[in-house]
Amino acid sequence: MQKLEAEVVASIRIGPDICLLRLKAPAIAATARPGQFVHLRCGEGLDPLLRRPLSIHDSGDGELTLFYQVKGRGTAWLSRQHPGSKVDLLGPLGRGFTLVSGRRLALVAGGLGMAPLFFLARRARELGNKVDFFYGARDRQGLHRLEALEGLGIRLFIATDDGSAGFRGPVTALWEKQLKANSYDRAYACGPRPALAAFASLAAAAAVTAEVSLEERMACGFGACRGCVTALRDSRGEKYYENVCTGGPVFDAAAVCWEG
Repeated sequence: MQKLEAEVVASIRIGPDICLLRLKAPAIAATARPGQFVHLRCGEGLDPLLRRPLSIHDSGDGELTLFYQVKGRGTAWLSRQHPGSKVDLLGPLGRGFTLVSGRRLALVAGGLGMAPLFFLARRARELGNKVDFFYGARDRQGLHRLEALEGLGIRLFIATDDGSAGFRGPVTALWEKQLKANSYDRAYACGPRPALAAFASLAAAAAVTAEVSLEERMACGFGACRGCVTALRDSRGEKYYENVCTGGPVFDAAAVCWEG
């Protein structure tokens, strides 16, 4: 893990409340893995006090790319930073996705869950995997970076709740249809918890090894505050609790206690 001041290379608003931020951070970019995150101080002083955890959307050539939604004072401040600005950064943090080579993979993203899966899709293709990427949102306006995704050499499947683009319905229903016609070696997902629970159930029924990236509020990012714990089950079925920031955010989908 590194603590540094990263220089803003570009800050682009790609939707009404969606931003893409490129940061020059060679020390972090060199070791970042898909599924990990960085912790940013989003302000000039100690207000807001807590850092903001953001998934690494992409990494390479000494730069990090972050994809995030403006939701409060912290991310609003971040969205106003311009090229040359400095952002206090910790990372890379957390446990990332398991990388494999030469396999057939399914990546399932719900809404902002696309953030860490873009990086995973690119690395997976570099490792010689065939990738089917399932991307869902409420409507067409909620879909972002489609051309960039297609440029990775993946097969892209789109779903929207209102049917304004692609399949009408939840992205997990679209993946379920493809599961009946295709065999996958591994599957990965990120998105709202109900969607992840449905994903995990489908993966288990199809005997597909699956991992999920959990979205939880984080305070310290080091596991000290215990503010982001989630319930898991071990190999004996015993329930225990793990910090999402240190034990995750990526977990075996079959180990997560989806009922709470």
